[in-house]
Amino acid sequence: MENFWTYNKTINGLRHFVLVNETKEQGKITFLMVSVLDSEIYIKTTYEELINSGNWHKGWINLPKLQSITEEYVKYKSISKGEDIDEIFINEDSLFNIS
Repeated sequence: MENFWTYNKTINGLRHFVLVNETKEQGKITFLMVSVLDSEIYIKTTYEELINSGNWHKGWINLPKLQSITEEYVKYKSISKGEDIDEIFINEDSLFNIS
């Protein structure tokens, strides 16, 4: 599975993500995607969403800065200040497990 992905839209103002964890929940494969620029911004997505929805592109698409880091991100950071952030757990077999 490709580890580096670009989202068509933004998630809290960012578009470049890495796949850091793969789990099976309720019989479906679920992926934890974390922003390359800010680990506080992450999303869980299903295999179907990642591969078949057309919302994700394999690899990182070279985008102008204003398209890859939007004003939405600045607003998100000014509001959130790290509140209500869940802890991210990485499986032992993840490429990003460095412990």
